Amino acid sequence: MKVTIIAEAGVNHNGDIALALRLIDAAADAGADYVKFQTFKADRMVTRSANRAQYQIQNTGTSESQFEMLKRLELSEDAHAILIAHCKLRGIAFLSTGFDVESLNFLAGLQLQVFKVPSGELTNLPYLRHIGKLGRPVILSTGMATLSEVGAAISVLEQVGTKSDEITVLHCTTEYPAPMEDVNLRAMITLRDAFKVKVGYSDHTRGIEIPIAAVALGASILEKHFTLDRSLPGPDHAASLEPGELAAMIAAVRNVECALGDGVKRPSASEAKNIGIARKSLVASCQIRAGEAFTLENVAVKRPGTGISPMRLDEILLLKARRDYQTDELIES
Repeated sequence: MKVTIIAEAGVNHNGDIALALRLIDAAADAGADYVKFQTFKADRMVTRSANRAQYQIQNTGTSESQFEMLKRLELSEDAHAILIAHCKLRGIAFLSTGFDVESLNFLAGLQLQVFKVPSGELTNLPYLRHIGKLGRPVILSTGMATLSEVGAAISVLEQVGTKSDEITVLHCTTEYPAPMEDVNLRAMITLRDAFKVKVGYSDHTRGIEIPIAAVALGASILEKHFTLDRSLPGPDHAASLEPGELAAMIAAVRNVECALGDGVKRPSASEAKNIGIARKSLVASCQIRAGEAFTLENVAVKRPGTGISPMRLDEILLLKARRDYQTDELIES
């Protein structure tokens, strides 16, 4: 199954529509399936006194409040229309995370076919009920959550009409960047087994190796933040991939999903031609006369593998030679 790759632009547009368009170009050029932004109004999302996360303070270098920071990063309704049109032009699907009910309604009006629940809204009951009633597939991020909290969120979605096969649960560590020792990638498997749903991974680590590992473990959706330049001002740039890295990650993911195969153990088409070269056969280790018994002294195991398999040695040792053999001739039964 092809892994769905979401290039998370998030708020890395810095409130600049021209920068947002360039992010779409970078995601399309890298081969992502979706480019994702964030839809919100600061006054519906945070109080005026809400604190910023430590990583946001470090990465912005300003003393502004969370409200002030988010206000700068809002995308207008007109901006959404421009971004969607550019996505169509570049052949990449548009996606955005709505952070409040009004934003969800706006996105639904834009005919968004998939809805993403960010980790911070996992415990937002009215939000979950609203998104669950939209009747569209849901991607549920689970950063900061316990297993029971994830289960409660899934139950809410299902109670209002979202089917379990339309829910994909993303394992996530909500820190930017996420420390390797906190990733706990096996929790993705725990989520799959506990709730019998499709799973994926939303990555905030530095580099590309952890998303690739997630694909090897069975992630069906992969989400990764990216930016045009990690040195740009803003809360998420420092923990994001640059365009060349995003392209390298996607190329590696496609290789891994191809390499995973169907799980049936059999010779591949490419290696079948080497069986006769790499394997061995039973051969005469010296001259053997017709009627002479085959023994451990006159039978050897050597390449090529085009004769009798050495696995049949015990069977051959019960027989006598039907003809004369020269040294290194393949034994015939």
